Amino acid sequence: MRFAVNLSILFTDLPLLERPEAAAKAGFDAVELWWPFDTPDPGGARLAALRQAIEDAGVRLTGLNFDAGDMAAGERGLLSRPGESARFQANIDVAVRLAGELGCTVLNALYGNDPGTDRRLAVANLRRAADAAAPIGATVVVEALNSHENPKYPITSSQAAFELIDEVDRPNVAFLADLYHLHRMGEDVVALIDGHAVRFGHVQVADDPGRGHPGSGRMPYDEIFARLAAAGYGGHVGLEYRHEGPGAFDWRRT
Repeated sequence: MRFAVNLSILFTDLPLLERPEAAAKAGFDAVELWWPFDTPDPGGARLAALRQAIEDAGVRLTGLNFDAGDMAAGERGLLSRPGESARFQANIDVAVRLAGELGCTVLNALYGNDPGTDRRLAVANLRRAADAAAPIGATVVVEALNSHENPKYPITSSQAAFELIDEVDRPNVAFLADLYHLHRMGEDVVALIDGHAVRFGHVQVADDPGRGHPGSGRMPYDEIFARLAAAGYGGHVGLEYRHEGPGAFDWRRT
């Protein structure tokens, strides 16, 4: 497996621009990010600084979220929300341009919290994002989140995500299989891999319970990684788990 460190949940004791180098020093050549700015277009200087930090560290950006609102405050996306749709649309070209400059080919569009979501608007915005991403060879991914931690998020199963993806009907829209969220919702993630890995545009992992590193909970990660490989999944696996203190990546050496 090829792993990418999610710099929005790991190395967060460091300033953003120092995290790519920290990932490189920890032995990784790939990183991913939630949208790391508080506006849809932070301006050229801030974007250039982030791009330079990633390039200087010698790592590749393999996944980037579109602007999803204030994640710390509980927002989980803008694309389906009429009052926030303009912000999502303003971010599309900015995020795609940054991704293209860094060779990133996975862009995550979080759906948005109920109440107030509009399915037709979500489909239209996903099509708009997919069409913008196509010239750089990028895939837009749709993620299911667990309702225990995200009680207002309506896409909470692989089936719900697949139905939305089918409705969007774009060849470069695929499923973000966050195995932690799916397992928390009771899905058999091994069976999901065996049956639907061809629909995965990206995979993210953490263990359940606790959202710690693989091996810290009850999920069978040795088998999960073996099944992903057997199914032909060739993308990176995003490490989107929580860890404090040293030893965040010791599981890779066991």
